[in-house]
Amino acid sequence: MKNIFRIILVILVMAATTSVAHGQKKLDQQTIVDLQKTPKYGFILTTERHFKGVLSMYDLLIENGAVIEEYEIVVKGKVVTQLVKNSELEKFFQKYKGKVKVSVCSVAMEKLGVEEETLFDGLNVTPTASVRMLQLQANGYNTLTY
Repeated sequence: MKNIFRIILVILVMAATTSVAHGQKKLDQQTIVDLQKTPKYGFILTTERHFKGVLSMYDLLIENGAVIEEYEIVVKGKVVTQLVKNSELEKFFQKYKGKVKVSVCSVAMEKLGVEEETLFDGLNVTPTASVRMLQLQANGYNTLTY
């Protein structure tokens, strides 16, 4: 019974956070002013949903007047298998190519059998996702983990 309650609670929390993240269209001016203090952003994630969400956040920031110096997504885990040529994520990413840097964890690639040649254009392979995030933090990036 406890497990069922926990599962329901997790689903409710996920549903609530998803609707808030996708529903926000306008950021208040103070938020933009605050964000301009450190206009470099780094994200580490493991799911297709978060990959798309972080790319959509780029649009939200730009549409609200935020200046972005650097915007990097570090990808690890099973979503690495979806970053291949002719995939849905390749089509989704085309709009952001040249604007958003995507670093792919070579450890995840190796464990999941993804060869560098199969990745779509615009992706960079990094030795490990965790070390790349530490690098971004050391270089003054605002960072989030999904």
